[in-house]
Amino acid sequence: MNQPYNNQEMKLPKKIISLAAVTPMLAFAAGGHGVEKANLDVNTSPGTDFYQYACGGWMKANPLPAEYARFGTFDQLRENAREQLKDLILNLASHPDAKIKGTNAQKVSDLYTMAMDSTRLNKEGAAPLRPILDYIEKADTKDLARLLTDEYLLFDNPFFGSGVGTDSKDSNSNVMHVGEGGLGLGDRDYYLETNETNNKIMKAYEKYIKTVMSLAGKSSEDADRIWNTLIKTERRMAEAKMTREERRNPQARYNVYDIPKLQREFPFIDWNAYFSNLGTPDLKKIIVSSPKFMKAMGEILPSLTEREIKDLMIVDAVTEATSLLSDDFYDASFELYDRVMSGKEQQEPRWKRAMSIPNSMLGEAVGELYVAKYFPEESKQYMKSLVENLRIALGKHIDNLTWMSDATKAKAHEKLAGFTVKIGYPDKWKDYSGISVDPSLSFMENVRRASLWYQKDNLDKLNKPVDRDEWHMTPQTVNAYYNPTTNEICFPAGILQAPYFDPKTDDACNYGAIGVVIGHEMTHGFDDSGRQYDTDGNLNDWWQPEDTEKFKKLADQLAAQFDAVEVAPGVHANGRFTLGENIADQGGLRVALTAYLDAINGKGTDIDGLSPLQRFYLAYANVWAANIRDEEILSRTKTDPHSLGKNRVNVSLRNIAPFFEAFGITEGQPMFRPESERVVIW
Repeated sequence: MNQPYNNQEMKLPKKIISLAAVTPMLAFAAGGHGVEKANLDVNTSPGTDFYQYACGGWMKANPLPAEYARFGTFDQLRENAREQLKDLILNLASHPDAKIKGTNAQKVSDLYTMAMDSTRLNKEGAAPLRPILDYIEKADTKDLARLLTDEYLLFDNPFFGSGVGTDSKDSNSNVMHVGEGGLGLGDRDYYLETNETNNKIMKAYEKYIKTVMSLAGKSSEDADRIWNTLIKTERRMAEAKMTREERRNPQARYNVYDIPKLQREFPFIDWNAYFSNLGTPDLKKIIVSSPKFMKAMGEILPSLTEREIKDLMIVDAVTEATSLLSDDFYDASFELYDRVMSGKEQQEPRWKRAMSIPNSMLGEAVGELYVAKYFPEESKQYMKSLVENLRIALGKHIDNLTWMSDATKAKAHEKLAGFTVKIGYPDKWKDYSGISVDPSLSFMENVRRASLWYQKDNLDKLNKPVDRDEWHMTPQTVNAYYNPTTNEICFPAGILQAPYFDPKTDDACNYGAIGVVIGHEMTHGFDDSGRQYDTDGNLNDWWQPEDTEKFKKLADQLAAQFDAVEVAPGVHANGRFTLGENIADQGGLRVALTAYLDAINGKGTDIDGLSPLQRFYLAYANVWAANIRDEEILSRTKTDPHSLGKNRVNVSLRNIAPFFEAFGITEGQPMFRPESERVVIW
């Protein structure tokens, strides 16, 4: 669960920001419906290692492809969606509208064609970067406000982030947010912890920076200087950044400022000039997510020379463009981020990378084509009924809680009833008429201009009511999300397809897969972060104090269960960082089972020797069937708020009594957890 522009790695909206909790995919054999016995490892007892029992057959039959750091049933469905999108985009080239300048067909088709044109991209090399690099070299760094808001660089800022988003305590209003700047390696711990893995990554990072600087035309002496400036500065920034655990506290991220207060506390820039140059003058309210970080920037920036500031901006400009330039730029990026940090053995085919640009930049234009071909109306209606069944079931769970007072239960019911549900696709499609795609310009320049449009589109929302009909994922996305400030759950069309969501299979499998996802997203409204938002999406403490304390005690116990798991030699899972997703997984499992049992009303039957409850839990486990590289395990443990798939199965299920009953798991078996040690929150 994330929030637009309330996160801590905030940058200007160059890229679409995902609001989603990554949601699971169900494994079926090709052409099958329901749980496939071939997915099982019958040589492993379900009471010893349920993940291996449920998924071992699938894992053996689906070895890790060279282009993947992790490949699972989620990725299978994502690959299916990619093939569908490829077919749509390729067919656009012959569509009459593709010849008409300004149509969505023309923009999508031309962007894809430009991204596929490796001959042109390799011939241009770093040339598309030249105007930006020349601008930086000629800039006056004393006028930092102008420099950071100029159109050449507007879509990115290496020092801090700013953008318009929902006011968490007035959820109908949009306000300006200011947050932490990003780091080249993403997570602060890569800079602050010394170990063999981090040392290897840091050496690869140095090689990457020096390589792309050379490709951009810098001498080896310049590249050395730029690297030294970058790593010195990023280490200081890393020390000031919020920890992963601190970022989970929305109250700590809500700090109200106005321009005079910003100027008093963080005088490293002329804030009046900065916001005036953005076209947002006279701001009365600004939310600063990390005052500690901004204070540190007030020490870091004034200590930098003009040359060092320019070098940092050059790094940012070049590294942000690596996927839009010649192959040697992309190769350098792949070596660091994919091969060294994630363990991938080879790059994706060019068509997959090429397709990602129009699919994100013109996402709803592609989505409109996608749903017309691949999303039947009956799927939307079936999902509506499932959601309502899960809503009723969650209400029952709220009623039956022994740790929550009646007063808080009443408020919880209000929030549950207030959920907005979005299924499939938006009622109104986004207007991309302000984005132009001109094949006479470079690929990078076309994307840069679109990024500028997105930035201005975002700034135009300032002081306007929040558009609660807006979608924060495209319809073709294989994912789902809960957004706390609008109290909404969203299930795009991309996730609502066979074999994951399959009207032809039995209810046990659908409730164990898509039903758990629905319950998962609903429970996000009541996890350690989402519970702090009320029915209207305002950050508001609606709990009785004694209920809050009981909740925190249970949450601490759940976090400790995951903390205890060793994911690699000497490396443990981070139960506090993943707490929200772990609460949502457990809630989804429990609520979906209640909804399923209510739906069948005692009429479930065995299929292929598997009882309804066995199929329910096998469907859930198959959701997370995957093979994963050692490097990716370490990377995800640092950066992903979701637990590893094996833990989402084995640790979560060990708290659920009906699971033990379904598979006859008893005391003494590794999967068994004594009742006194089980944690039940929702």
